[in-house]
Amino acid sequence: MPLWRMREALARGETSAAELVDAHLAEIERSNPRVNAFVEVYAEQARQQARQPLPGPLSGIPVTVKDSFDLAGRVTWCGSLLRREERAAQDSNAAARLRAAGAIVIGKTSTPEFLYYYETDNRIIGRACHPWDPSRTAGGSSGGEAAAIAACMSAGGIGSDGGGSIREPAHFCGICGLKPTPGRVGAGGHWPVIGHPAGFMGVGGPMARSARDVRILFETLAGWDVRDPFSAPVPVRWGRTGTRLAIWRIEGVQEECAAAVDRAARLLAGAGFAVEEFDPPLFERAHELWRVLFVDFITQNLRAMTAGREDELAWTGTELMKEARETVDINRLLAVLGERDALRARLLERLGAETVILAPAFGTTAYPHRQPPMPILEAARPLTPANLFGLPAMVAPAGVDRNGMPAGVQLIGAPYEDERLIEVAETLEKIQGDEWRQAKLFPSHTSSTI
Repeated sequence: MPLWRMREALARGETSAAELVDAHLAEIERSNPRVNAFVEVYAEQARQQARQPLPGPLSGIPVTVKDSFDLAGRVTWCGSLLRREERAAQDSNAAARLRAAGAIVIGKTSTPEFLYYYETDNRIIGRACHPWDPSRTAGGSSGGEAAAIAACMSAGGIGSDGGGSIREPAHFCGICGLKPTPGRVGAGGHWPVIGHPAGFMGVGGPMARSARDVRILFETLAGWDVRDPFSAPVPVRWGRTGTRLAIWRIEGVQEECAAAVDRAARLLAGAGFAVEEFDPPLFERAHELWRVLFVDFITQNLRAMTAGREDELAWTGTELMKEARETVDINRLLAVLGERDALRARLLERLGAETVILAPAFGTTAYPHRQPPMPILEAARPLTPANLFGLPAMVAPAGVDRNGMPAGVQLIGAPYEDERLIEVAETLEKIQGDEWRQAKLFPSHTSSTI
């Protein structure tokens, strides 16, 4: 069941929280040895909470939390042995909101070391595997979360995204994931700490098997967070009107990733959306600026933090560091931030609140472990403008590639138009239902079928 159906079944008395928790724990026992998504499973604690679940919009629903969000009394590993002593004193904002809504946290899900790669593998539990094909990666850095949700070991949960870390795993695993506008979902209690000078690029956001589930989780997670310097008390507002779609075509992405965009555009146009082409000259510089902040600047800080302890690092803790190209001093940092702000203002003037950009979710679909078919930062090019400019972006499934692996599409909107993206994703979901799993995507010069 998707999360929304579990909630209806509970409300009608067709199941109980205890039955849902037991069903999920049984699925974890059955599937996790193959998928390896969990750092920790809280079986007895979850069963105890299920006996008397707290009231709320998620009462009795089993959820998971990416292991970069604090849970009181638990180590926040973030995929690294170097953090073995980092036991949280209190819940993160996201975990506290889930629990206050009555959700039952059944486990924490795995990440690459320091969340710093597009595959989930670490020296704590090893690699997370794709639920459809364990020889392939589930993505990263929210790869454990995506795999757990896709494998029905979790009804939904929370991930984080500074360079596509919600969206790439969602695309790989065939689920939905929202990177909100910075500040819509409070990131207090997340590690790395989301703050200045480049913390505006990283956010926490909901992940689930359906867009309708993402709506429910977003309603729960959105709100003011005193620990998040970007937090904004923006109310949740549904019923957006006047939406128009602009297609962003990106050269160099895998053919099926481009074909997924064509298919989604055709379906949404049939539902009445006006569709036009998006010519993104302002996006062309965005990826390079993001790279200075996310790769060059963060790498020099990680190298300083891990100096003398390099032998304890996993390969995912160092792989992106190899891509660093320059030292970022204060003058370079201020110049990049200034250029970013100027480009962002020009983009938002042109975009308008009603435009939703429809784009590839990533440069490739799920690939065999450690064997990306193209340079990883080139594959990430569709993702990074939303991080640099602080735009909400959502991934939803749209078909499967020639190997039967899921392929999603990305929706990008204006700041604080998160609800508009969810509503477009819900429309796409209603049109195709679960039939996207049979939609074979072909190169863009041929047609695809539902």
